[in-house]
Amino acid sequence: MTPDSRYRQLLAAVRGLVPCDAAALLRLMPDEAAAVLQPVAVDGLAEEALGRRFPVAAHPRLARLLASGKGLRFAADAGLPDPYDGLLEHQQELEAVHDCMGAPLRVDGRIWGLVTLDALDPRAFDGVDDARLQGIVRLLETGIAAEETIAEMARRAEQEQALARAASRGGSRELLGRSAAMVRLREEIDTVAGSDLTVLVLGETGVGKELVAERLHARSARRDRPLVQINCAALPETLADSELFGHKRGAFTGAIADRSGKFELADGGTLLLDEVGELPLPVQAKLLRVLQSGDVQRPGSDRVQKVDVRVIAATNRDLREEVARGRFRADLYHRLSVYPLRVPPLRERGRDVLALAGGFLEENQHRLGARNLRLSPAASQALLGHDWPGNVRELEHLISRAALRALSSAGRGGRWIAIEPGHLGLASPPVDTPASQRPSVAAAVVAGSRSSADADLNVDVGVDVDSSSKAGVDADAGAGAGVGLREATERFQRRWIEDALRRNGGAMAAAAREAGMDRSNFLRLARRLGVTTRD
Repeated sequence: MTPDSRYRQLLAAVRGLVPCDAAALLRLMPDEAAAVLQPVAVDGLAEEALGRRFPVAAHPRLARLLASGKGLRFAADAGLPDPYDGLLEHQQELEAVHDCMGAPLRVDGRIWGLVTLDALDPRAFDGVDDARLQGIVRLLETGIAAEETIAEMARRAEQEQALARAASRGGSRELLGRSAAMVRLREEIDTVAGSDLTVLVLGETGVGKELVAERLHARSARRDRPLVQINCAALPETLADSELFGHKRGAFTGAIADRSGKFELADGGTLLLDEVGELPLPVQAKLLRVLQSGDVQRPGSDRVQKVDVRVIAATNRDLREEVARGRFRADLYHRLSVYPLRVPPLRERGRDVLALAGGFLEENQHRLGARNLRLSPAASQALLGHDWPGNVRELEHLISRAALRALSSAGRGGRWIAIEPGHLGLASPPVDTPASQRPSVAAAVVAGSRSSADADLNVDVGVDVDSSSKAGVDADAGAGAGVGLREATERFQRRWIEDALRRNGGAMAAAAREAGMDRSNFLRLARRLGVTTRD
């Protein structure tokens, strides 16, 4: 049983003792700037609540509960904004909380967090006296203390301090999600973090590979040393030596002073090689030498320096495929993939999208100075129904746009601002698409391809063809003169797929949608035709 499930069991027991519409267990998180409460379990609240972080200074009810000593119940007309307004589960409409009570929880004499109870009925807690509330507090404190012991309280506190230090360096986000895929990923991270094994983080663009690297570093014995990152995709071959290994003054034109490279800066700590699949082959050879020996020599210097660096590499490419195509060194691949970690795409994470959306709404709420940004039930369903080709990064940008639109249309008054499906901009395209926007013959040929055996039969597709598409067909017809229909068709498909990938910035999922194909089928077709892909 996981800590999350034990916390949920505790809340279920509380709701059995006190009938209410929602209960929440919030932990007081270490934060250098201000006290923050993080929900660790909710019962009766929407899943997006688990992605929220509640700064105590911004929520007067939570601040008063923390300072109350033994807890309190708020009057129905208290007038203080409630952090759970519009967050109750299974609401057809966003509703306000009318009865609210809670109490601070202590473990080993320190405040651990809060329990909150909320109801829509303003008289729901009339029968709950101080004795019953204190009984609930003792039940929760006993359960939490047991959980702290099981999870090795000292180790967890140390890890959280490391995460807080990472946050002070700018990595304030965490790997949210309760899906099986994310639970497995966090378990794998915690398994390998304490070792010095090289880790290869694999995953599509936008899934959060940097967060995986930050968690690996924060849970390692090197957490007090630097985590240094280098973007290999932006590393010109001519400057690779300088960026990775530094240089001595006068080593080349423009080297006006000594400079430390990334390996020296990360000595004793961790080096993240982001987008490692983009490294040119000559740079790969130089990197391999350092990984094998741990010796760094600055260009222009005769001195060899020993460095102790734990390497984490990240890529959205299939490096085994890159090795097979001769674009990545096999020896470097095996050196990097000692412990591979795959970060699941958002479409495989189920309802995690709601918790992530809640976190992004909380960020936008404070950035925009808005009060209680909430997802309407219809908006939550729209998020769950999207396939997220851009993964978590796409969700982050979508929520930012939606928050701005909702604030613009609703203003800053009211107890909350509802995010509706129209604010998300995920509406399906109209059925009656103009002819100028319909798929070209090229797209239909690609979409109709299912195997090499029937590729020849996909020419008569019965769709409208605009003038630009006809021009492309004529050009391909000329290029295919003197060759068989199969070869001409494959040339045509290959050119269309390459153009589609360029139009979509190399994103295979987006190009597949444009072709009207399943992504895996589209990828197989592209590989069969010899098209270079990044997925």
